[in-house]
Amino acid sequence: MLRKRGQKGFTLIELLIVIAIIGILAAIAIPMYRAQTIKAKLTEVTNGMSNVASALAAYWQENESWPAGIAGKAMVQASLGVGLDQLGRMGGIAVTGAGIITATITGISGEVDNRTLTMTPTVSATDSSIAWSWSGTVPPTYRPR
Repeated sequence: MLRKRGQKGFTLIELLIVIAIIGILAAIAIPMYRAQTIKAKLTEVTNGMSNVASALAAYWQENESWPAGIAGKAMVQASLGVGLDQLGRMGGIAVTGAGIITATITGISGEVDNRTLTMTPTVSATDSSIAWSWSGTVPPTYRPR
């Protein structure tokens, strides 16, 4: 009597379908993962800039004016008391006489390295509160909101 053999293993078509599905998922997931890692590394720079913004806001509340132009991490520490020396991903920082903070990004990725991230203050005429807006040469997808 002939015995029917059971299927052992996978057919070539089934294996090719699995490989195609994995390839599609990888094509979608890898760029999204890369963008998220760049955003995560940029938080070092944005947090440092936020600390400088807080110090500038305190300066504004005390003096009702912005400090004269400040350039470099050492000058920010001397003028505003904010230490930024340990921020390796922030290449440089400058504060203009209008309170605009500009930081240069370094050591993250070719997409954002040597680009700038800028915080611009807007002072309310009614209660002197300060709203900060982000801009710069960093692509908009990587900027904070």
